[in-house]
Amino acid sequence: MDGVELQILWSNLIGIVSEQARALQRIAFSPIVREAGDLANGLFDENARMVAQAVTGTPGHINSLAAAARNLLDHTDMDKLRPGDVLITNDPWMSAGHFFDITVISPIFRNGRIIAYAGSTIHHSDIGGYGIGSGARDIHEEGLWIPVMKLYEEGRPNETLFSLIKRNVRTPDALMGDLGAQVSSGMIAAERLNALCDRYGLDDISTLSEEIITRSEKATRDAISKLPAGTWHGASKFDVPGGEVIDLKTAVTVDPEAGEITIDFEGSSGPSAMGINVVPAYTHAYATFAIRSTLNPDLPNNAGSLAPIKLKLPDHCVVNARYPSPVNARHVVGMYVPFPILKALAQILPDDVVAEGSGAVWTIQVQGKDAQGKPFTSSMFNYSGGMGARAHKPGLSAICYPTGVSAVPVEVLEASYPIAFTCKELERGTGGSGRQPGGDGQRIGYRMRTNSRWLLNTIPSRLTHGPEGVFGGGDGAKGTFQINGEDVADTRKREMNPDDEVFMITPGGGGYGEA
Repeated sequence: MDGVELQILWSNLIGIVSEQARALQRIAFSPIVREAGDLANGLFDENARMVAQAVTGTPGHINSLAAAARNLLDHTDMDKLRPGDVLITNDPWMSAGHFFDITVISPIFRNGRIIAYAGSTIHHSDIGGYGIGSGARDIHEEGLWIPVMKLYEEGRPNETLFSLIKRNVRTPDALMGDLGAQVSSGMIAAERLNALCDRYGLDDISTLSEEIITRSEKATRDAISKLPAGTWHGASKFDVPGGEVIDLKTAVTVDPEAGEITIDFEGSSGPSAMGINVVPAYTHAYATFAIRSTLNPDLPNNAGSLAPIKLKLPDHCVVNARYPSPVNARHVVGMYVPFPILKALAQILPDDVVAEGSGAVWTIQVQGKDAQGKPFTSSMFNYSGGMGARAHKPGLSAICYPTGVSAVPVEVLEASYPIAFTCKELERGTGGSGRQPGGDGQRIGYRMRTNSRWLLNTIPSRLTHGPEGVFGGGDGAKGTFQINGEDVADTRKREMNPDDEVFMITPGGGGYGEA
């Protein structure tokens, strides 16, 4: 396949998955999907290898989705798949690491046989159980566990599964609406891919996918082969809800001859009693993001470019969750995974890394009754701190690095739920000093418009340990979480009074280089 033909077809594939993602966002019910873009869309070949991803999506979702398609199909009788079938699961170990993230895979048929799969993973507003927080004691307290099943069978909904889901969640209309958006986005991908095959006279995309994946893998191995051989170490320390301090340690080994990088997490903290444990697929997602964004960020992200990056996980480790560990707040640890890797890479690629940032987004979920007595449960919404500084640029302020989701606008939240924001502004000076300063965090205050007691589920981190600077840069400021002006350390689900006010300052990012 010549370069011009390949580029034309590649542009078409990117157009398909991007339209798939836009359709999903337009149709979705929940603000976390519609406004924040907490989602992933991918196109897979007939062997369930990810060929292309949408330009919208988070690393934790898209790189987990890359593995999820194969996992789902390994638990499916392939000979019984028919046009109109749609597979579903939220199994944490098969997909994106907790029950809220539901993965939907749709086979794409052409002339009676499967030529590809369209996949999506999104964060759903509620899945029953404990809620978004980290307070559950084992995974079975965390919500509804959906094994690999057919959500649709030959275009007909699985009514038993639909009834089961709706009966076990607090916001069935929002969840079913978001599931419908996922199914619709898969239908769009199927239509567009068949149109592409018609336009260019293709029976399938097997040759195209093989070319893209092979070239992507070769380009990644070539980039690794230019690095020096050796092992470099990095470590990151941060606190999580309840005050527990987590250590993540990595040994990054570069093998330029094989064109491979291996990341070993030996020495990291053991499993947590709280729901912050991370399944291997989610650890892999953020670990590969750190390598890919540093090494060759312009290269397509697919099965080929991810293949040369390997992980070694200790048996008893917070980033290698084992059943029945609670995992609902797995992002609290998972979004810190890139930082020790970047510290190791800084020793060989100092101009291409960033200092530590605020890390995990601060997620919030509220539940109660509005002033008229009508029950409500919000979807998750989140706020971020400062990004770490770069070699030649300051860190960005109030940005969700490394996850990349947007904050839901306060106007949308106030229109959707009985919440009133008292402040939302940058907290100047919270970024670490340095030749390049870290990004600033932000201050957010809110209360509920209610006459009843209400529930607050929130997950701040870095309340005692601010992000570290690099190469002599200053540390970013730690965060602050207060209720009615008093510092609160244990932020697990709590009952609030009608007039209580929450106030938060998210951490700043670390600085780069001496000032």
